[in-house]
Amino acid sequence: MQGLISLFSIIVLIISVVLHEMAHGYAALSQGDKTAWYAGRLTFNPLKHLDLWGSVIIPLILVLTNAGFIIGWAKPVPYNPNNLRDPVWGKVWVAIAGVLTNFSIALVFGLLIRFGGFSGVALVLFQIVVLINIILGVFNLVPIPPLDGSKIILAFLPEKYQAMVHYYERYSFFLIILFVFYGWGLIWPIINRLLLLFTGLPL
Repeated sequence: MQGLISLFSIIVLIISVVLHEMAHGYAALSQGDKTAWYAGRLTFNPLKHLDLWGSVIIPLILVLTNAGFIIGWAKPVPYNPNNLRDPVWGKVWVAIAGVLTNFSIALVFGLLIRFGGFSGVALVLFQIVVLINIILGVFNLVPIPPLDGSKIILAFLPEKYQAMVHYYERYSFFLIILFVFYGWGLIWPIINRLLLLFTGLPL
């Protein structure tokens, strides 16, 4: 049973990160930028979105080591901020669209848990969907480049500071790994509170 739950968790994670990235692309498209469309990234084909480390290796390591949580990411959807109709709020909308998508998925399945009368295996699987999407939403709000939180802040920074943020992007993989293994306790209480809010069920 545990093996099936782990497999289900990875499948949910892959679907959720794909929807997250597609949301970025569609948000950019709604603001006038077709870069993601031309790059073929507005598709449900996971092969177009998956990142070897973020979508496969890191999630597998977390599952195999019984880390107690699962996280991952996909390849960022490309977009050209110069094409956006609003140079500031357009960037914010593109950055936050993925997070809002994950929270929306969590909310829908949370409501099903609260009012659908599900129990047993179905309840456990729905809880996994909610938890993974809450984790993705909260994790992506962490202000580490290139996570969405850093892009939201970047949209409001003066241009002279933006170069500094872009400089740290070259170390983003290591910064994210360090946060996952050493800074997780900072956001776990937020994740737990949102899970309780959405489902009425604590971990």
